[in-house]
Amino acid sequence: MRKISLFLLAACFAMIVSACGKAEKSVGASSKKTLVVAAYGGSYEKEIKKTIIPQFEKKYNVKVKYITGSSVDTLSKLQAQKANPQIDVAIMDDGPQAQARSFGLLAPLDKKVVTNLKDTYDIARLPEDIGVSFGIVATGLAYSEKDFKSHNIKPVESWNDLANPAFKNKLVLPSITNTYGIHMLVMLAKANGGDENNIEPGFKKLKEISKNTVTFDKTADVSNYFLQGQTIISAWGSSRVYTLKNSGFPIKFVYPKEGAVALMTTANVVKNAPNGQLAQKFVNYVIGKDVQKEFAKALFDGPVNKKVKLTGDITNKIVYGKENVNKLVKVNWDVINKKRAEWTERANKEIEIAK
Repeated sequence: MRKISLFLLAACFAMIVSACGKAEKSVGASSKKTLVVAAYGGSYEKEIKKTIIPQFEKKYNVKVKYITGSSVDTLSKLQAQKANPQIDVAIMDDGPQAQARSFGLLAPLDKKVVTNLKDTYDIARLPEDIGVSFGIVATGLAYSEKDFKSHNIKPVESWNDLANPAFKNKLVLPSITNTYGIHMLVMLAKANGGDENNIEPGFKKLKEISKNTVTFDKTADVSNYFLQGQTIISAWGSSRVYTLKNSGFPIKFVYPKEGAVALMTTANVVKNAPNGQLAQKFVNYVIGKDVQKEFAKALFDGPVNKKVKLTGDITNKIVYGKENVNKLVKVNWDVINKKRAEWTERANKEIEIAK
């Protein structure tokens, strides 16, 4: 009897251990962390979801939830959620990032976790290491080669060429609410004797150009306007242009004679993020050598990691190397951000609202 009891006891114990193991596995499976990343839409979202995010999910055994929106949209979300953040990583252009930093919405990078920081170009480093740039893009002009040829239009050379009457009802421009729009306004000012401190020449020229426009796009992705024939030219970023060109659309990127603007895409850990440590790992991941190569090849973002070595045609499609970075115009975000709300209101009332 004693032997049978001991046998039954051992069997029961084994069943309990087995059940506990299964329960533990079940809890582990259901408690997989979800990192929330807010970033751009359009072609950028498509490509980053295809390769960059799946690789991170596999490496760290997590899920990534992607929140789509422009940099300004993301900034607005961060402000609204300041008391109770819902986003872990915010990917934004350098202008809105500077605003988010000044509002105290972002956390400094932990150099013990973000070890790839030491391998980045100086231009990628941000004040107090609050965030980091992980891609360099040029904002210039883009036009449809097919449409220009069929309409016998001479290739553009200047920001002022957007006023060409040949573009009447064939022009979609970026809204001033996104970075491309701000870059365009500043460069129109510079092309006509002004700058960030004297924006009036930019507004004057933009009003003239607006007679040609169909609409002002707020999404930062005018791909569909080109594909549907609603625009044959726009002010746009080199990475977006070459992504569309890579799909087979005959589009040309132009560095205007007055200069193209340096646009830095930044990765940031949100202050008091639900998954702060995991967010730090994501930032380290996107500035790593291998992922930087992926960004260059898939999204045509110029790499910020000095260890990235590229050869072939890709080097003609991206901002690659310190020499090429130094050729770009760098706008003064300190001045712009102080005036941005005023400029946006003015553009909405005087220019964009009619479209």
